[in-house]
Amino acid sequence: MSKPSQRLEEYADILKRLIQDNEEALREEETGKVLSNQDGILILSGLSGCSLNEVVQIGDERIEALILVLRENSVGAVALGNYYKIAEGMTVVKTGKQFSAPFGDALLGRIVNIFGAPIDGGGAIVVEGWAKVEDAAPEVMERSSVCEPLYTGILAIDAMIPIGKGQRELIIGDRQTGKTSLAIEAIVNQKGRDVYCVFVSIGQKNSNVFQIAREIERVGALNYTTMVVASASDFPALQFLAPFVGITIAEYWMRKGKNVLIVYDDLTQHAIAYRTLSLLLNFPPGREAFPGDIFYLHSRLLERAGKLSSENGGGSITALPIIQTQSDDIAAYIPSNVISITDGQLFLKTNLFNSGQRPAIDLSNSVSRVGGAAQESAIKSMTSDLKLFVSQYFELLEFSKFSSDLNEESKKVLAIGDRILPILRQAPLNPYSPQDEVLLLHFISAKLILEIERAESVSVVCRRALELWRTHRLYKSLPLGEKIGIETKAELTQLFKSANRDVSYSSGRELNI
Repeated sequence: MSKPSQRLEEYADILKRLIQDNEEALREEETGKVLSNQDGILILSGLSGCSLNEVVQIGDERIEALILVLRENSVGAVALGNYYKIAEGMTVVKTGKQFSAPFGDALLGRIVNIFGAPIDGGGAIVVEGWAKVEDAAPEVMERSSVCEPLYTGILAIDAMIPIGKGQRELIIGDRQTGKTSLAIEAIVNQKGRDVYCVFVSIGQKNSNVFQIAREIERVGALNYTTMVVASASDFPALQFLAPFVGITIAEYWMRKGKNVLIVYDDLTQHAIAYRTLSLLLNFPPGREAFPGDIFYLHSRLLERAGKLSSENGGGSITALPIIQTQSDDIAAYIPSNVISITDGQLFLKTNLFNSGQRPAIDLSNSVSRVGGAAQESAIKSMTSDLKLFVSQYFELLEFSKFSSDLNEESKKVLAIGDRILPILRQAPLNPYSPQDEVLLLHFISAKLILEIERAESVSVVCRRALELWRTHRLYKSLPLGEKIGIETKAELTQLFKSANRDVSYSSGRELNI
């Protein structure tokens, strides 16, 4: 005779199988009806066992819809396809599946929509798998602190507002201040650095998106970049899902130990799309008519970026979300929300942009809360007071407009500042290497720029110095992880003097002619 415990286990197995078979039968048989369709906003009945973010199929054409609201006798959903083909009374079939996104190396170099279908005119994409777009962020114990720099190639950022791998750095500013250009510069600078990039375009014009794609491709950066597009002409539901598709693609590489840079352009349009859906689905409106969970929406998205510990592969996702302000109002609802979620912000101002300062970063309102720990010693040792000095320069510059009675110390600060600004200006798609940045920062920290007679000549002298530096024997062997030694500083000073002499000689010849 069998023991009672064995018989109990057999009965338990039988019950489990019966329950499983019953659940599968219910899943197969559970259907509902379309009660109403208002431009893709659906009210469905008869789906008592469905869950949030589940995909259902409607009608004979199997048009997909995403469930966003659960009510006592009905559910609210948004159509993901041809909503105009959905009529009241159509049958709705429960799939039991969450909305998923593709992942895999085949997505590199491609432009796709949120369903993973190519829109770049290329061939079909053979992906490695699919994953739910709504997934939990890495646990605290899975993570590591931010300790490696992610170079953007932009001197003002790498020197004064450094970004580390795994950081979330907000790019914020009014329209037409260069926010997207700044993010593209960061993507371009990852060429040859073993960093994969994901660019998520939300609610932008298709013409603008493909112009960005052409620029990235022209400089050879599309090979390591995936673009996920939900354009302005797409349904709000697709714009709502786009950033979650992007982070799902990025997480695959992070889990494989890779470093990933993801750009969200922009989360203001994402918030507007979610507000549109929420109001149409009768969510209670809150501040500025946004739903009450708008903060949670962006926090659960951005928390999925970070750096994993070495035990978990050591991969990272660095996030650069973009937010558009109105009249530089960073205290508005969505900007203040995202500022509180991220690890710092790059604030771009219209007046700086219009004055020719590109990138137009307002250093007094920009900060990197964790990037300083990732900054390498060669650069950190030369930038300890630079941000404070530049902020003081701008304050003194404003004061000098109302008073000409300045002491010698103030005049010296203005003279140095007038020569620092041209160094911080950069042409589009012209990133600096860390070695280039060390040279330029030495010119500033050693106050060599005061030897340049005219502030207008600073950019010419720096260009000539960089030409000499890039062929110098120390260029590739410069130890970035250490403070710059006295002998190396002497070599850098000599490069400056040679460049300044060359430019002065050329200018003198032009005057004589």
